[in-house]
Amino acid sequence: MIKFVLMVNQQGQTRLSKYYEPVELSKRAALEAVAVRCCLSRGKHQCSFVEYKDFKLVYRQYAALYVVVGVSDSENELSIYELIQNFVEVLDKYFSRVVSSSVLKIFRWLQDISNCLFLSVRRVNWMYPL
Repeated sequence: MIKFVLMVNQQGQTRLSKYYEPVELSKRAALEAVAVRCCLSRGKHQCSFVEYKDFKLVYRQYAALYVVVGVSDSENELSIYELIQNFVEVLDKYFSRVVSSSVLKIFRWLQDISNCLFLSVRRVNWMYPL
């Protein structure tokens, strides 16, 4: 199950954060800092899946932006990796080339698109055991 989605630039500044499970504000900053540090410190030839505490981080770099998704241990990493790819393709299709500075300009649309993609995946996973 998807726990959160982050978009960060190469300097580690968060451009978008969306949480799908309740997390205290004080803990969000620490969680984002650790998640970003884990992903930015890895090389290009290393795996894009990182295990951290009770969840996994799946990330992908596009130009100067990183999309980081925190998922539960039981989630399929490759499907989330593909979901990130689809998310960025949608952004590129509708907003041409998405870079760190343009994320702030299209913030509202970005939230709507991420809600559509990531919430639909969460609903499917939530209903799967039924």
